[in-house]
Amino acid sequence: MPRLMHSSDFVPMMVIDPRCDSCGETQAAALQFSYAYQPIVDVVRRQIWGHEALVRGPAGESAYSVLSQVNDDNRYRFDQACRVKAIKGAAQVGIEERLSINFLPNAIYKPEVCIRTTLTAARANGFPISRIVFEATEGEAVNDGQRLAEILREYKRTGFTTAIDDFGAGYAGLNLLADFQPDIIKLDMALVRNVDKSKARQAIARGILRMCGELDITVLAEGVETPGERDFYLAEGVALMQGFLFSRPAFQARGEVDPAAWPREELHPHGRRLA
Repeated sequence: MPRLMHSSDFVPMMVIDPRCDSCGETQAAALQFSYAYQPIVDVVRRQIWGHEALVRGPAGESAYSVLSQVNDDNRYRFDQACRVKAIKGAAQVGIEERLSINFLPNAIYKPEVCIRTTLTAARANGFPISRIVFEATEGEAVNDGQRLAEILREYKRTGFTTAIDDFGAGYAGLNLLADFQPDIIKLDMALVRNVDKSKARQAIARGILRMCGELDITVLAEGVETPGERDFYLAEGVALMQGFLFSRPAFQARGEVDPAAWPREELHPHGRRLA
């Protein structure tokens, strides 16, 4: 499901529905919603790497105004409609970078069947699946870690990029990585906030970065709000970042990065100055 908000925002759930062919944007139980798009940046190259789709009300209202209407009867179709609308909206506003889509780990469904809606939407809007990122939210309790790993493996096999969101906040963590190594992990904001001032956060972050380096997993720091947080992770080798320092979500539009958010000095991902 489209990555619907900032890390603390909603990500819709999915349930099994044997009538997958009936899924579609028009069948989302009359829920009215739209999207904002927040940039994910590459601070080394000083460019936008992708956008995350964040659910909003039809006039830009909060995510809660939409999510409070989701229930067991409309949840599955809402999830499918979200994928379609996120992709269609990204194409309409001219997003040419990657698009991040999110789903809850506890959603038990058949990915090889339900993923057809996403593939159809991607083809209809000329959005290559190689530019779509599917994220699982590690910040929620995972009832069946092996099942989640199977879902992510199917997404990866299909050609999507895979990611674990809010890494370090939840219950799956290292056990999940033992079953499946995603392309990307997004560090939870708790490991980003004031990291430049916290020896404990720095030690934990360095441990995760070292582990991901051995597993060939790219790390993305999300929720970056200060130059100090940015510079710590940049010096530790993290190029991909997301947060209010760079751009707030743009309603029904491409996000634009504040030029003042880039580092004052260009650094190599491992802290060495670029020639």
